[in-house]
Amino acid sequence: QVQVAESGGGLVQAGGSLRLSCAASGSIFTIDAMGWFRQAPGKQRELVATSIRNGSTNYTDSVKGRFSIFLDNAKNTVYLQMNSLEPEDSAVYYCYADVRSTPFRSRTHWGQGTQVTVSS
Repeated sequence: QVQVAESGGGLVQAGGSLRLSCAASGSIFTIDAMGWFRQAPGKQRELVATSIRNGSTNYTDSVKGRFSIFLDNAKNTVYLQMNSLEPEDSAVYYCYADVRSTPFRSRTHWGQGTQVTVSS
């Protein structure tokens, strides 16, 4: 069993910052990647940022230059530093982890989501 737990959401004014954390635990051989999706009311879930074990990262265009993702492989934890937040960033943020519980198979596990609300 693998558990994924997010923390760090909340309410912030436009221009402010928040840091989200997400820890994977349980039966973990290695983690291939961790990252964040978000979903606003009435919109599809979209990829925000991802960090791969080899150190490479990827961001959706709307957050480039404002958000920063960091994967701590030793702690099986990913962080999302969000700066210069805009009301359009308001959404439920979901963490995912691509976990290998054995060397031969990778599965994606999801957290429950954490609410981020940016007031104008």
